[in-house]
Amino acid sequence: MAGISEAVLLSVARCRPELASVWFEPLAEAMDAYSINTPARVAAFLAQVLHESANLTCLTENLKYSPERLVQVWPRHFYLPPQESPRRHDATQYAYRPEPLANLIYASRMGNGPALSGDGWRFRGRGLMQLTGRTNYERAASGLGVDLVNDPDLLLTPKYAALSAAWYWTSIDGNALADEETEAAFERLTIAINGELIGFKERLEIWRRAKKLFGSSP
Repeated sequence: MAGISEAVLLSVARCRPELASVWFEPLAEAMDAYSINTPARVAAFLAQVLHESANLTCLTENLKYSPERLVQVWPRHFYLPPQESPRRHDATQYAYRPEPLANLIYASRMGNGPALSGDGWRFRGRGLMQLTGRTNYERAASGLGVDLVNDPDLLLTPKYAALSAAWYWTSIDGNALADEETEAAFERLTIAINGELIGFKERLEIWRRAKKLFGSSP
């Protein structure tokens, strides 16, 4: 069994002591509930959670983008003037405007309604694993037995931020991937969580630090 304490979390996360104090119990309870209970599983889970939450400091998706960054991240959605595109949107109209941006980019996917429904903003990324989209909120609500659809901000509390992360981990077979203890499996795990390999270098660094701490395979 691999336990987690305030001191252990502080060593892995390298966060402020007060953050480790707030988070170690919710994380320990969530990990216990979903059998994230071996050195390999704990190391991989913490690595992903800590990166996704910027070391426990961010529980909601940051959607404040410059016009230039909008075009880089969502080239199919935006263009920069003086260019024009009948199928894309003027990035300057969505820069640093999180709510209309979320409603646009998340419209009509992940179980969300069209942009005017407001689902994109309502079900934007929240929690330690940045749960996103109505479908994921509904599935997590069913799995956790709590109404995340009508009260999505529950994911901003330590208890449900941690539980939703462990629930999502289980939904993508995170334990099985972590058990492989290979960089290739950790890469697949990152894609399952993030959709891409964004921040993979940083995730690897935390993973290796955690593995060393827990005495898992190098």
